[in-house]
Amino acid sequence: MCYKRGESVMKKIWVFAEYANCTLDRVTLELLTKARELAKSFKGETQVSAVLLGSNIRNVCKTLCDYGAKKVYVAESDKLGLYNPILYSKIITKLAKEKKPDIFLFGATSIGSELGPTVAADLKTGMAAHCVDMKINENEQLVSDVPSFGGKIIGEIICPDFLPQMASVKPGIFMQKELEKLSDPEIVSIDLSGINFDDVPLKAIGIEKREAKCVPVDKAEIVFCGGYGIGNRENWEKLERLASLFGGAVACTRPVVDEGWGYEEQMIGTSGKSIRPKAYVGFGISGATHHICGMKDSGLIISVNKDKKSPMFEVSDVEIVEDLNDVLEELITKLS
Repeated sequence: MCYKRGESVMKKIWVFAEYANCTLDRVTLELLTKARELAKSFKGETQVSAVLLGSNIRNVCKTLCDYGAKKVYVAESDKLGLYNPILYSKIITKLAKEKKPDIFLFGATSIGSELGPTVAADLKTGMAAHCVDMKINENEQLVSDVPSFGGKIIGEIICPDFLPQMASVKPGIFMQKELEKLSDPEIVSIDLSGINFDDVPLKAIGIEKREAKCVPVDKAEIVFCGGYGIGNRENWEKLERLASLFGGAVACTRPVVDEGWGYEEQMIGTSGKSIRPKAYVGFGISGATHHICGMKDSGLIISVNKDKKSPMFEVSDVEIVEDLNDVLEELITKLS
């Protein structure tokens, strides 16, 4: 059951607040900041709200408010402590049908990429996935910019007929900024009386944590990124050694993952992560658009490539036209 335009007077922008392992995902705060910006584009009154599910979660409501949520819808239960896509989607879909938001935003995380489309399907509306920007057009419709063909073109996605307009955004695409004038949020408890917690074929039984071998690429202040030009595993290991000497993270492009040198969680670009480190150092990277989309907002961009015509140099602050193996060897020798 979807609903059409014109059924709501006050515009409502919702953000799914992703809370797991006692941590509020940063993409939630980024989306709330963006939601405040979108709200200014509407002519009439607009309210930004967050939707929060879990157990022992009310302590994060103030943080959500500090980043722009005027209202926080809370579903709190011990049975919601571990993420369950079936339960979460049932609760959120029921709430959306009752409250009728105009826009509903999700983080393009492992949870959001599953939950968002499920809710969209239940509400019989569309969803633009992995957006790189969003705006409100003259018809007060959400316009979502989505990269395609490896980031070579950006398509504008609009859902003109049904609400809510839904979109997902990867962490790191938008900035996060607290409100200058802080206040206490309006907390609304979600009615769970119609939810059968036992009639669920999929049950979460626990979480197994994996210790990271190095600093996560989206949290490091300095990132060393290797492309296909790195050449072989031996050079890749040198890059890892250099990153460890600086206390930085190691990132890569898609071809490096395909070769088996790097991992999916290290990949930067439209199909990987978006980062904003203080310094980004690229070795053997061609400069494909889909990679640049994920690192263009880095503070300082240094590129090493023996091809002086490399497109990567067009977005670099410092260009080093040298054989990357020589540069790696010299840096490691001097720092060891």
